[in-house]
Amino acid sequence: MTPRLTIKNLSKSFDDLSVLNDISLSVGNHEFVSIIGPSGCGKSTLFTILSGVDRETSGEIVLDQKSISDRKGKFGYMPQDASLLPWKTVLENVMLGLLIKGESEKSVKEKAYDLLKKFDLADFSKSYPDQLSGGMQQRVALLRTVLFDPSFLLLDEPFGSLDALTRHDAQMWLLSVWEKFHSSVLFITHDIQEAILLSDRIYVLRPRPATIVKEVKVSLPRPRKLTDVTKSQAVNLEKELLSLLMKK
Repeated sequence: MTPRLTIKNLSKSFDDLSVLNDISLSVGNHEFVSIIGPSGCGKSTLFTILSGVDRETSGEIVLDQKSISDRKGKFGYMPQDASLLPWKTVLENVMLGLLIKGESEKSVKEKAYDLLKKFDLADFSKSYPDQLSGGMQQRVALLRTVLFDPSFLLLDEPFGSLDALTRHDAQMWLLSVWEKFHSSVLFITHDIQEAILLSDRIYVLRPRPATIVKEVKVSLPRPRKLTDVTKSQAVNLEKELLSLLMKK
């Protein structure tokens, strides 16, 4: 598989503090890749670099076979917080990314409403964020990200604030979005079972400065169900990942 994204020997330091150290990983076309690691190890810093919010100290980022230094607008990026504007409706929030890109309001409104219809959220198009549940807010934020760029999504622990049942529902919903758009996804999570359920491959990071301990392949067949994480294969994989995370 020819990678869509290749990160080569990426490092990041803030003055004397080393946060990322020699990170190399890849994401293929229509591949779902997760990153797991302890809190504060630098996972979100990697995403701020990929999205162009921050700059690497050294290393190279290659997207679709081209080295890219200006990365703003190259990915659909969803941070941990849904960050919906409370004074805008669901439809208006979903439209934001493309309006910032400079597309016409009429065109963006049509695209956003079609997307809401496709994922059964059109009935909420005129609602405001404070009228939605936490899970619904995350879905709206994800659709805003998808509309901005459905081909490559950077998702930074989007379901971390949700309760267990809502989270499971959101995970399966994300898989349906991924399947429909054939997106490439790089996903951050602290939840090992979530990584196993969603991913084709998982990169395990050690504590700061973050380095890759191991790349693990998830060979569970697709499409997947929530109960797949209870299979012996998944349980053994969970034990392996937990052991890797606990190593000092």
